[in-house]
Amino acid sequence: MTLEDCNNVTEFALLGLFEDPELQIPIGILLIFAYSMIFLGNFTIIFVFFGDSHLHTPMYIFLFNLSIIDIISSSNILPKLFNMLFTEQNMISFRDCITQMYIFASLVGTELILLAAMAYDRYVAICHPLNYIVLMSLRNCIGLSVASWLVGFLDTIGHAILISKMYFWSDRPIDHFFCDISPLLMIACSDISMVEVLNYIEGVLLAFSSFLLILISYIYIISTILKIKSAEGKHKAFSTCTSHLTCVIIYYGTIICLHIKPTSSYFPKLDKLFALVYVVLVPMLNPFIYCLKNKEVAKSLINLKSKFFIIPL
Repeated sequence: MTLEDCNNVTEFALLGLFEDPELQIPIGILLIFAYSMIFLGNFTIIFVFFGDSHLHTPMYIFLFNLSIIDIISSSNILPKLFNMLFTEQNMISFRDCITQMYIFASLVGTELILLAAMAYDRYVAICHPLNYIVLMSLRNCIGLSVASWLVGFLDTIGHAILISKMYFWSDRPIDHFFCDISPLLMIACSDISMVEVLNYIEGVLLAFSSFLLILISYIYIISTILKIKSAEGKHKAFSTCTSHLTCVIIYYGTIICLHIKPTSSYFPKLDKLFALVYVVLVPMLNPFIYCLKNKEVAKSLINLKSKFFIIPL
C-alpha cells in the first residue's frame, strides 16, 4: 500500500453483514419483515397521537418523537442494506456515506436527550405530583422535544465536517453494512486524533450527562416508591417506569458498545451485531414496550378505528 492509494475518494465499498452469499436472501427477507413491523408499530403510535387529543400528554409527546426517530433511523440505513443484500450493489458515494453517518449519529444524540427528558417526566410525576402540570406543561414538553432535535443535529456537525475533509485508503472497503464513525476512521489515512477527541468530549457532555440525569432521577424515584406503604401503590408507581427502564438498558447497552470506545477496539462482527440491534430490534420493540400493550392506547386505537374505518349503515 502506497501513498498513491491515500486520496480523496468519491465512493466507498461496504462489506455488508455477512460474507456467506447463501445468507443474503434469507436475512434480507427477515429484515424486510422487521422493517415493516417498525413502520407499522411506529406509524400506529403517530396515528393514535394525532387522532386522540387525550394523548397529548408529556409521556406521549416524547413517545411521538421517539417514533419519528425510529422511522428515520431505520429508513436511513435499511433500504441501502436491502439493495446490498438483493442486488449485491455495495458501493456508496462519499456524499451519501457522510450524510448517512451524520443522520445516524444525530439521531443517537437526539434519542439520548429524549430518554433523559422521559426520566425527568417520571421523576416529576412520582416525586412531585402536585407540581406536575406546571413543570411538565405542554409548552415545556414541546420545548424539550425541540431542544433534543436541535442539540442532536448540531452536536454531530463537527464529526461530519472533520471526516468529510479526511483522506481515505482507496483500496480498503468499509467493514460494516452502513457508514458509521468507527469503521470510517479505520480506513482513514489522515490523522484521526481530532475526531477521537471530539468523540470523547461529546460522549462525556451528551451521553454521560444524559445517563447521569436518568440515574439521579431513578434514585429519587425508587426512594419515593419505597416510602409508599401499600404494595399496590408501589407496584402502580413502579409500573409507570418499567417500559422506560427497559428501553434505557437496551439503548445504552448498544450505544456504549458502538460509540463510547477507542477506534482501535473496533471489532467488525461484534459491532455489526450491536448496530443491528440498535437499527432493527430497538425501533421494532419500542412501540410494543411503550404503547401497544397500554390500555389507554388500545382504547384510543379502537375508537379511531371505529371512527375512520367503519361506515355506518
